[in-house]
Amino acid sequence: MTIPSFGLKDLIEAGVHFGHKTQRWNPKMEKYIHSTRENVHIIDLTQTVGLLNEALNKINDVASKGGKILFVSTKKQASKRIAELATDTNHYYVNHRWLGGMLTNWSTITNSIKKMKDLEISKSNPNNEFTKKEVLQMERQHQKLMMSLFGISEMKKAPDLIFIIDTKLEHKAVAEAKNLNIPVIGIVDTNADPEVIDFPIPGNDDSRRSINLYCDLIHKTIESSKQEIVFEEKKVTEVPEQKNIVDDSNDTVKVDSKDSDISGDTK
Repeated sequence: MTIPSFGLKDLIEAGVHFGHKTQRWNPKMEKYIHSTRENVHIIDLTQTVGLLNEALNKINDVASKGGKILFVSTKKQASKRIAELATDTNHYYVNHRWLGGMLTNWSTITNSIKKMKDLEISKSNPNNEFTKKEVLQMERQHQKLMMSLFGISEMKKAPDLIFIIDTKLEHKAVAEAKNLNIPVIGIVDTNADPEVIDFPIPGNDDSRRSINLYCDLIHKTIESSKQEIVFEEKKVTEVPEQKNIVDDSNDTVKVDSKDSDISGDTK
């Protein structure tokens, strides 16, 4: 297992230590706050380092076993980066809007995904008999569904882990995950509630530099876990070497193996 290395310097350069203004804080974050500077809370990065390492270990554990991760963030600063991370690592994402019941009412979401795919086929069929107005309506409906559902269109069951940037904004996702006992890794800023997150990471959830750092570390962790999967597969498929030795004088076939030595007469 190889977790990417990082230190306080990397977190500071990415601005991870900057929290929200003091009047917007959540008292439950008090233990993660180092100090206050110009009415802005400063996050204790010594704790962030340890908790981020713990979260990366969890991601590695899930990914190395072939589990699937759902990345969630609908805020402007993170939506594009989240989609890129999920696409590059072959996982799932929600980056436009969290629809109610996205996890807890999966049968309805599945029907919406099917409708999205059917609309894609219908509007692209050159032999369809729809009017231009109907085609435009279909395209608008398809685009709307794509924005909300494309990132989970290939998801067949509940994910094994959820990673969230801005757990306060994505409180619906957190609630549904808790309802289904899906572990949640979340970036918790000073205005969030860390107690509802299984693997909280105290840090800035607004800065693009901070978001890029989180995503880069996760990307490296998942890529590293893929190497573990390949290594394990090679170990499982490895078989003892065998050599067939034919004695022309009596047509006897001898099989030499690392584990056994068997000989017998052939007819």
